[in-house]
Amino acid sequence: MKKTFSEFLLGKKVGTARVVPLTTKILLVFVVFILASNFATNYINLILNQGELIQSMKQLLIKDLKEIYTFCNNQREIYEFNSKLDTAVSNIELRSMNTFKNKKSVTLGVKADGSFFFQASKFEKQAVFGDHASLQLMLTSGTNTATEGVLNFKFHGENYLGIYKYNSKWGIYIIRAEEMNEFNEPSQAIFLNIALIIAIITVISMFVGIVVIKRITHFIGHITDSIMKMSDTQSMDLIDVKRAPNDDVTFLGMAFNSLSTTINNLLLIFRKFVNKDIVRKAYNEKEVRLEGTQLELTILFTDIKSFTYITETLGTDIIKLLNIHYDRAIREIVTLDGIIGSIIGDALLAVFGVIDENQQNKSLKAVLSGYKIQEVAEMLRMEMHKRKEDILRLNGALSELEEKVYKAVLLEVGVGIDSGNVFYGNIGSYVRMTNTVIGDKVNSASRLEGLTRVYKVPVICSEFVKDEIEKTSKNFGIYFAEIDTVQVKGKTEGVTIYWPIPPDRLSKELSEKLKTFNDALNDYYKGDWVKAYDKFTKVGLPIADVFIERTQKKIPPSNWSGIWAMTSK
Repeated sequence: MKKTFSEFLLGKKVGTARVVPLTTKILLVFVVFILASNFATNYINLILNQGELIQSMKQLLIKDLKEIYTFCNNQREIYEFNSKLDTAVSNIELRSMNTFKNKKSVTLGVKADGSFFFQASKFEKQAVFGDHASLQLMLTSGTNTATEGVLNFKFHGENYLGIYKYNSKWGIYIIRAEEMNEFNEPSQAIFLNIALIIAIITVISMFVGIVVIKRITHFIGHITDSIMKMSDTQSMDLIDVKRAPNDDVTFLGMAFNSLSTTINNLLLIFRKFVNKDIVRKAYNEKEVRLEGTQLELTILFTDIKSFTYITETLGTDIIKLLNIHYDRAIREIVTLDGIIGSIIGDALLAVFGVIDENQQNKSLKAVLSGYKIQEVAEMLRMEMHKRKEDILRLNGALSELEEKVYKAVLLEVGVGIDSGNVFYGNIGSYVRMTNTVIGDKVNSASRLEGLTRVYKVPVICSEFVKDEIEKTSKNFGIYFAEIDTVQVKGKTEGVTIYWPIPPDRLSKELSEKLKTFNDALNDYYKGDWVKAYDKFTKVGLPIADVFIERTQKKIPPSNWSGIWAMTSK
């Protein structure tokens, strides 16, 4: 695969860090020194030239100031003759502006009280001279018999350098000044142009140097690329050293290959026993710590029904059956970004929301996984049924033992799903630890799975799961059939439980039956068990069986609140 320009020059990113090529680093060091040297020399030259230019500017300002000073004296004599002050001021301003070469040049006549006698500039006129410190400096120098000098001051928010002289005839300080930024622009432009030329030449030289050095050290890049690919796939591989030169870098690559083989074997074993998020964390942080945090996760609990009978029938072969089932089920869970919390014989605990970047979909993925698990069990039953048909064709009938085994391998599973805040992390010791999830929602998911046997539905979820899916996955179309409001053993409050049905399983016939069931359930809640019993008998779904049994006497328990208290977990 061809490298992009940025990868060729700056290297490839691994996580948030970028692996910069060694050749680029070497050249950058030289480039930095070369640029720093050239820029420093250029800057020193600029500073020295600016000093000379400022001296030249002062001489020109003195020349202009002398001319304006003489012109002001002439205008004073004219004013004493005709008494036209405005004309005199206007003439002084016009004469001053005729000498300007820059846009921000100024000539000012400032009285001792700070007011302006005249202002020759392209700025809007001001009432008073705003730089009080500079005014005080001129006044102080006047009392010390020094009536002229150099002045740095602010005018219209700009920094000015000027020459001033006191005019005794008018009683004003005449200031001829230039704005410093405007004055420095030509020399700064020259500095920038030279700096740009230096930078362009340096960059061209750098690229040429990169190409030359990379040809000399190309095998270093080959090793780096190979290791980066391993980093991306989080798997160790071998570096191809067939065409490598006979040097110490090649020996380093061969030593890495030896280490890679050993680590890869250990890593493959590690991944089979540890969840993906723990592998990723161990890979990034280089260790696994005893720690945990509280997270909002979705818990899926699934259990194989009639497991005691299956175990007694199959004996040690139960391991083979479980592995067939779990291999398929776990693959479906992992595909939907779930992780395995624990496997205890016939029960499996899965957690959603740990590695899913879009945590809002965790409950949806848990429900979809629940039905994938049901499909896995259904496929296994179909396979066993097909084998039974094959035996019947060959032998005509099943033996008593074969019939017993056949019934044992027809796995049926229940799935309970709840969501909420739980503790997720590693517990144990640094000698031996395990990744686990702890909390009331874990127990709740287990109890919901147990209720699948009571209500004869494949999946049961909590109201929290229902609300989260309806809020975040409105377009997915899962229908939530309300089953019951129950008080599970060990709890003091009733909870509403639901049967989530994906759109591909919700037929028109099922929708009609669920509508009848919902009407019956409303009467059941209200305590009208006569109507409820009559409607439950017409539902035609296994879910109604338990309600028919409860309402057959048509009299609800005393103090009926619509909540059914479960007597077992």
